[in-house]
Amino acid sequence: MVCDRGMSQSALSGATNFRHPAPWNRLSAALRWGAVVVLFFLACWGLLAQTAGAATVSSEASGYPVRLECGEGSVTFKLRSKPVVTYRGGHGVLPAGVPEEYRRAGYLHPLVSPLGRVVTGDYPKNHLHHHGVWASWTRTEIDGRKPDFWNMGEKKGRVEMIQWLGSHESADGAEIETLHRYVDLTAKVPTPILLEGWKVRVPVTPEGKPYRIDLTVRQTNVTEHSLALPEYRYGGLGFRGLDAWDGAPNCRFLSSEGVTNRVTGNESHARWCWIGGAAQSVEGGDGIAGVVLLAHPSNFRFPEPMRIHPTEPFFCWSPQQAGDFTLPPRGVHAMRYRILVADGTPDPKTIEREWLEWSREP
Repeated sequence: MVCDRGMSQSALSGATNFRHPAPWNRLSAALRWGAVVVLFFLACWGLLAQTAGAATVSSEASGYPVRLECGEGSVTFKLRSKPVVTYRGGHGVLPAGVPEEYRRAGYLHPLVSPLGRVVTGDYPKNHLHHHGVWASWTRTEIDGRKPDFWNMGEKKGRVEMIQWLGSHESADGAEIETLHRYVDLTAKVPTPILLEGWKVRVPVTPEGKPYRIDLTVRQTNVTEHSLALPEYRYGGLGFRGLDAWDGAPNCRFLSSEGVTNRVTGNESHARWCWIGGAAQSVEGGDGIAGVVLLAHPSNFRFPEPMRIHPTEPFFCWSPQQAGDFTLPPRGVHAMRYRILVADGTPDPKTIEREWLEWSREP
């Protein structure tokens, strides 16, 4: 199964291999991926729904616990028929009244707890460029220019979802791979700077246990110039919580170091961090729900610095806090995270065991 509606057909500019760090061979890799996807789909399903409206491709007949349902530009992971997370691709869906420059795709929203509580926000009024779980950089410099891929309202940069690379379902879970492009709008003509591959996997978890979302992000500098990332307070992998969590008393934090004060936790380092608050459930009424963002020890500058907003439900793993760094031409920056989505208050011992087991996985 592959979801290919809503992507930019003029932007099929490459693919990434998450298993081998070799340089990207754009044309041949894209052709290979296309052939594999077509053959896989034909062998397993035999028919791709082609409609004038939204494309809906369900693998319910496969019998796998985790299945993928595709809409126009989106993929929803369902575990035992319950939604876990949706990947927002294609051209992105812009809410009414939001200026065009804020249009964004290539992120996760909503994340949903086992009891059906949504724990992420999207296009919040006070930060229209925040989107569930997303990746971006704020302060950058390249060839004398200073694009900003985070604050899209400044029109200095944008991030586009440009290609579906593949999808897979098995008895152990389901995954998708996609490709994004970071475009510098401060150049004379819009100029691609980074290609960013995402691999999103939802493994099978037992009934009553937190959902797991595994995310691998791989960025490659596709220019002939070094990309500088000067020290800054945020930039990297971001998380935006519910609108109802806005305001300091409404959102709570707990880091692996036992820090619960969001002010002192800001710019501290940790292996994981829980963010949560009150949320409505379609099954079990109102209650506490949240996410745990676990960082892998292979990540750059692990344990990573954290940006925790003093009043808003915003969190970011931000290696730029620890000082300047540079991504050379064809250089690669990789990030690996696990996200737990759960109901109830966090248990630090249980989370620590989860982190230890996951951190040892290849």
